[in-house]
Amino acid sequence: MKLISYNLNGIRSALGKDLIGWLKTEQPDILCIQETKAQPDQTNSHLFEELGYSCYWHSAVRRGYSGTGIVSKIRFDKVSFGIGMEKFDAEGRLIRADFGDKTLICSYFPSGTMGDIRQEFKMDYLHVFTRYVKILRKERPNLIITGDFNICHRAVDINNPEKHVNVSGFLPEERQWFDEFIDLGFVDTFREFCKDGERYSWWSYRSGARPRNLGWRIDYFLVSENMKNRLVDADILDTVVHSDHCPVKLIM
Repeated sequence: MKLISYNLNGIRSALGKDLIGWLKTEQPDILCIQETKAQPDQTNSHLFEELGYSCYWHSAVRRGYSGTGIVSKIRFDKVSFGIGMEKFDAEGRLIRADFGDKTLICSYFPSGTMGDIRQEFKMDYLHVFTRYVKILRKERPNLIITGDFNICHRAVDINNPEKHVNVSGFLPEERQWFDEFIDLGFVDTFREFCKDGERYSWWSYRSGARPRNLGWRIDYFLVSENMKNRLVDADILDTVVHSDHCPVKLIM
């Protein structure tokens, strides 16, 4: 089973850059999307359906903002939308899909780069997300959690870490949250296969950051520790360009 997660920074923009052509070649079983920036009637679902995918969208109330989606060739037993708190669900930040003994969570975590209010919103989401996962795994212990976390976990996950210690996305409290979340019993799948630095999933559009590889690794696949023996491969597809992010891949 091949899963890919991709922050598209606008699905309509990505479709205009031949996202469908790439999807035909890559052929994931499941594609998790963050930052659709579109309502369901703007996603061109028929283009995915023609390739054999079923589409599930959780759009923000505010048009052209945030939003998540899952397109899947695997038939889900249950799909649910939202984390159960209106201020987050109004931004379309989470979709859950159950299939067999596994549960997939696709989430677009808030960014705190717009100031103190949004940073507080982000920290609130992290705490609510932890509570949501703790409750869910009592019923569904085999979790696959993916998306744009908007956090670099460790210094190896960001360029020039010493320059970013006071920047949202690499703040001590965010990284501490990540440590504590992993310690609940999760595996960062990419780090099971690659320990190297300078492998990133997001680059600013400014100052030629991508050609210079001045990136951040903020897109992840985490799985429950008891699923570690099911991992086959994980990678960052950093040559794929439809967005300021690139896709991340998990094979189980």
